[in-house]
Amino acid sequence: MFDYNFHWRPVMKSLPDLIDAAFLTLQVAVLAMILGIVIGLGLALVRMHLRGLPRWLASSWVELARNTPALFQLFFFGFGLGAFGLHLSPYIIVLAGLTFNCAGYLAENFRGGFQAVPDTQIRAARSLGMTAWQAYSRIVIPQVFRIVYHPITNQMVWAVLMSSLGMLVGFRELSGETQFFASRTFRIFEYFAVTAVIYYVIVKLILLGSRLLAARLFRY
Repeated sequence: MFDYNFHWRPVMKSLPDLIDAAFLTLQVAVLAMILGIVIGLGLALVRMHLRGLPRWLASSWVELARNTPALFQLFFFGFGLGAFGLHLSPYIIVLAGLTFNCAGYLAENFRGGFQAVPDTQIRAARSLGMTAWQAYSRIVIPQVFRIVYHPITNQMVWAVLMSSLGMLVGFRELSGETQFFASRTFRIFEYFAVTAVIYYVIVKLILLGSRLLAARLFRY
């Protein structure tokens, strides 16, 4: 019978380092989401309103992001670009991979949000003397963000969890730091059990924050 003795003391000694790595995980996920929202919104508008090469490029981005494994996307920025002489730091690799993936998914969310807003609202705004930019920025886009708010929250959770793949390209985020300490102490189960709890807490805090923010923003 397999006999395993649990030793939690090494994990407790490393806990401050794991907490610091958790903040790094949250940092890269938040930055990727900010960039993903901006790029995803742009991709959605390009696919809806432009033709030719810009639309093809935007559609290709969305198709690749949504229909290839996230790990392959990360390896492309980590190793694929290196084959062409472009070597990125682990932090930038993970940030680029997360941003690419999030932008592709969010572009489709935004496109669905735009399609949910009736065209009559834009025509009414133009009839009142608004420019196309004013109509979109003051009437359409606020409604779109309300529609896609919860999908954005889900994508934020996905970004946090997907950042764990960064350990495969040498990024010392939460999973990478856990792997580093676990390989030195051979306390595999203990370290990853504590790390799973930390991830769980991070996700629950994100969901709680999103609910509180939604209650404030969407009271009416």
